[in-house]
Amino acid sequence: MKSTEIRKKFFDYFSKLGHEEVPSSSLIPAQDPTLLFTNAGMNQFKDVFLGKEKRSYKKAVSIQKCMRAGGKHNDLQNVGFTNRHLTFFEMLGNFSFGDYFKKEAIAYAWDFLTKKLSIPQDKLYVSVYKEDDASYDIWVNEIGLSPDRVIRLGAKDNFWQMGDTGPCGPCSEIFYDLGSDFGKEGWHEGFDEDRYIEVWNNVFMQYNRQPDGTDLPLTQTGVDTGMGMERLCSIMQNVPSVFETDLFTPLIEKIEELTGKRYDADAQTKAAMRVLADHVRAASFAIADGGAPAADGRGYVLRKIIRRAALFERKLTDKSIFPQLSQTLIDFMSPIYPELKVNEKLIVSILKTEVDKFAQNLERGYAIVLDYIEKNKDKKIISGEQAFKLYDTYGFPLELVLVIAGEQGFDVDIDAFEVEMEKQRAQSGKKTTTHEIKLDPSIKTEFTGYDELERTAPVLAIIKDDQPVDKVQKGETVWFVPEKTPFFSECGGQVNDIGFVEVQGEKTPLLDLKKIDGAIAVKITTPDTLTVSDGVRMVVESQKRVDIMNNHTATHLLQAALRQLLGKQVKQAGSVVEPDYLRFDFTYHQALTPQEVKQVEDMVNEKIRENIPDDVSSSTYKEAVSKGVMAIFGEKYNPEDVRVIDIPGFSAELCGGTHVERTGDIGAFKITSETALSSGVRRIVAVTGRKAVNLMQQDFDVVKALSTEFKVKPHEVVAAVERQKDQLKKMQVQLKKLKKDAWKSQVSGWVETVADVNGIPFGFILVEDFGGDELRDMLGALMAKKGAFYFIVSNSDTRSSFIAAASPELQNKIDWKALGAWLKEQGLRGGGKNMIQGGGQRIDAGLKQKIIDWLH
Repeated sequence: MKSTEIRKKFFDYFSKLGHEEVPSSSLIPAQDPTLLFTNAGMNQFKDVFLGKEKRSYKKAVSIQKCMRAGGKHNDLQNVGFTNRHLTFFEMLGNFSFGDYFKKEAIAYAWDFLTKKLSIPQDKLYVSVYKEDDASYDIWVNEIGLSPDRVIRLGAKDNFWQMGDTGPCGPCSEIFYDLGSDFGKEGWHEGFDEDRYIEVWNNVFMQYNRQPDGTDLPLTQTGVDTGMGMERLCSIMQNVPSVFETDLFTPLIEKIEELTGKRYDADAQTKAAMRVLADHVRAASFAIADGGAPAADGRGYVLRKIIRRAALFERKLTDKSIFPQLSQTLIDFMSPIYPELKVNEKLIVSILKTEVDKFAQNLERGYAIVLDYIEKNKDKKIISGEQAFKLYDTYGFPLELVLVIAGEQGFDVDIDAFEVEMEKQRAQSGKKTTTHEIKLDPSIKTEFTGYDELERTAPVLAIIKDDQPVDKVQKGETVWFVPEKTPFFSECGGQVNDIGFVEVQGEKTPLLDLKKIDGAIAVKITTPDTLTVSDGVRMVVESQKRVDIMNNHTATHLLQAALRQLLGKQVKQAGSVVEPDYLRFDFTYHQALTPQEVKQVEDMVNEKIRENIPDDVSSSTYKEAVSKGVMAIFGEKYNPEDVRVIDIPGFSAELCGGTHVERTGDIGAFKITSETALSSGVRRIVAVTGRKAVNLMQQDFDVVKALSTEFKVKPHEVVAAVERQKDQLKKMQVQLKKLKKDAWKSQVSGWVETVADVNGIPFGFILVEDFGGDELRDMLGALMAKKGAFYFIVSNSDTRSSFIAAASPELQNKIDWKALGAWLKEQGLRGGGKNMIQGGGQRIDAGLKQKIIDWLH
């Protein structure tokens, strides 16, 4: 059964059971700091399980893109060397949010596998959490499984949690017996995982794991299931490995074509091809969803996946084939995931850039690892310090060191490596302590700032030192939560509002704002006593808000212009909307030309001049996206209620920020810079409104002044400056020639000043305004005339440069090290083995006698 048929059967089965078909979310989690990448189908439903979010449906089905290559769920080191481990995979899942629970979930899973897919019942085995009597009873007494095919396991195996915190609960897993060719028989704790392969995990969401490790009951129970598409395909296609399914065969065949090697030639070749096939999937999908290689976080995980691929690539060929493989992946997977085709150029470009950039370091790092192996052959281990040096100095990930070391039968001291990493984090200041403010879930704040800049509202809560209190005195720095507020709290790139708060008639500046679930906390230093239920007046600084609105709407226009000019592969990769400027990061594979920058500016300013009214409305996420409204990756949206900012005919985005009423309010738009941020990510900085006008006025004044100075028309200033540059360059060439002729005419006279000092012919020459190259030319001319120890000095304003050298027969008569130390005492610094060249403070003729004294 082909993977396309399995997809259809799965969706059809659960759709008929009333499940909403939900598309896969991005691999980049939406505002979830607990995850590097989406690692399970339930990630996008996390807040639904927590009771923080409501959907129009209580049952859902999806096939989710997932990645596990860092953090808690990390299979990277196993990839390539087992039949089942992957970094990128697809997870089939069905979900219940307060609807059905264990009984129905177990029955659905069993029915789908045994009836819809016709998997023999005697090939399936089950595990349950050791304390979950209900699930055990359902399997044995309702499904009818023999007790010897149902085992109870501990929390490590059968209690699932998405991350260190969040929804969790007991689970029941279904396994497929591959047969005696794959391992030992025996369904018991410690079973052979190569023989009994996990197919489907049914998680019964009952708890919310807290930071302190305790489990609190969820407001409603739920079901979260996950079934690996690749593993299911290997069973249905009767192949021993996920890499032999139709999800991988096009990639494996392409690798064989590009390398001229057979997949099953030997174990090393097979592992290398598997790594390339898996890693090109992971990297391509991550880039398509807005990921980019970087020095830390998820960007570093992506980078080390690409670099691990580069290491295994060299085991197959000396050519760079990894970027080419992405093209094959895009061709056969884009009908299911069109984002691959949209971002085709970006994916190929980033992969090529990363692989090429790492090529030199790979060779160097590989050689260093082998050198460490030779030095440590008695201990058979690479130290943590050595592994860290490879990582820190050469960008050589620990995973690569582990691979090379493993091939040589060596271990790596990972614990010592982590110690070195902690030292670096401490030195760089990345290790910070964060405090989480806890509020009663019923406390909510209504944001009124879309329609007003001032509001008086009662205080619902006060937080002092991270603890709720009822009252605080004057002069205390606290957070308070108002019932309503006009203050916008940082979100979607838009920064906090600026303003003031009035307590008991006394004003105090707004210090900070923070979102806590559905509440907005306001930080102030109290100007008077503040008590819960007191009314406080909150006022937004109007001009700053206007400037922010100008920049935010301009950001939408900018993104639309970039996508219209460069293509739909352009995605927002981050933004900052300040009162003074806007910053927009976007995915694109090359720098914009000056002409393209101007085109973008022209398009935005054209829309500003058209003075188009903004259409602000509410919709469901599904309806909005179906109409072409853009959602920004990394942003979190309530699927049942999203805010649409529509500039008819040009831009439509989901956004919770504040915006102008008409595009003409922006006034003007000017890009001030366009630069590279990282591989495949560009950054534009721009100004609008008052700032744009001020910038244009400043530029006009400069051009006008230059126009007057050069006595040309304003549009001729650039040409005039170029002419001046050319003239200056010619004059510098002429001056250099004249200076050279001048010093050449003095060489004979300088030679005549050479005098014997303690058996060493010594010449001291003092000149003005000559560079280092010219001093070396003088030295050569002097040596050609007469062998001696020369000290040549050139003064320029308050500084000097010098060169000291001796002819070959005098080299051993000069203690160069001692001379360098002595010159340092005179305020001069320089270096060299058989000569000294350097500079320092201005030198006068008195230095000549000091050197003579030193030679004596």
